[in-house]
Amino acid sequence: MTTEPRPGPGADGGGPPALALHGVTKRYGALTALSAVDLEIAPGEIVGLLGHNGAGKTTLMSIAAGLLHPDAGRVRVMGVDPVTDPHGARSRLGLAPQELGVYPPLTVRQNLLFFAELAGLRGRVAHSRIEEIAGPLGLTELLGRQVARLSGGEQRRVHTGMALLHRPQLLLLDEPTAGVDVQTREQLLELVRSIAARGTAICYSTHYLPEVEALDGSVAIVNRGRMAARGTLKKLIRQYGDSAVELTFSGSPPDTALPWPSVVDGRVLRVTVDQPHLAAPRVLEALGGSAGELVNLRIVQPSLESVFLQVTGRRYDAQPEPAAYPGPVGREGSAAEARAGEDTHG
Repeated sequence: MTTEPRPGPGADGGGPPALALHGVTKRYGALTALSAVDLEIAPGEIVGLLGHNGAGKTTLMSIAAGLLHPDAGRVRVMGVDPVTDPHGARSRLGLAPQELGVYPPLTVRQNLLFFAELAGLRGRVAHSRIEEIAGPLGLTELLGRQVARLSGGEQRRVHTGMALLHRPQLLLLDEPTAGVDVQTREQLLELVRSIAARGTAICYSTHYLPEVEALDGSVAIVNRGRMAARGTLKKLIRQYGDSAVELTFSGSPPDTALPWPSVVDGRVLRVTVDQPHLAAPRVLEALGGSAGELVNLRIVQPSLESVFLQVTGRRYDAQPEPAAYPGPVGREGSAAEARAGEDTHG
């Protein structure tokens, strides 16, 4: 395992990490959701948090936000302990969970104003912050519209905006682009990059690996409750990435006699080889009569996808795990705190 935190553009190296988890363990009866997890995120750093469903990502986010208490280990948000000083920690962080926490009967402005007040913002300051986040999120023309009349992507932008109103030093985004259109996804990614450039640390959990590659930050891979890999994208690809020929069959892959390592994952046969474009003809020849069952052949170059497969032994999940909390968290928390016990241990 590598433990290489990378300061982002807003880090000056003189203060505490925006988020520091050391030896964090969380159990639910006989189930260990997190086991001795270490994770540090520097100011201005973007960390793509990856893992299969049930790997522990949502539990990690909940503990970082102070919605759950660890059974062991230490958590600090800008040096503040969310267990002993929950309000102090929450004043420094923003959480936008996977499940939308908007109020459909209210307008966009009313939704944002409500969460601004929860964060301790009043009067002109609250309205100024709303205008400040509305522009980058493309919400300015929507402020007077009822949220129930917005598209899913527009509601997702409102949901994210709620977590930004109090200018958090740490932003936790859990599946921020789940179910959104391409345009909204690009807007949110650009917003994440711009916020990080101003010094905010961002923990970004997603099931879309190309997003992490596009953000070009660092990566933390959680596998079965443990931190399996941590480092910059380039370093992890250099350390774990490999190239391969992947063959998908209509049924179970056949047994083949090949001089290269191969693994079977469902209907996929993955042959690891340094020069897959040159090895592909020989792989096809080795199929013999089973070639008629081949439905797809793919040349895989070193990438985050190959890193994830190498580290965990399994492909990345195509769908997000169930949400564990219903709304963004700011300075005073939200309804999420009252329902934190509903965590799905993901």
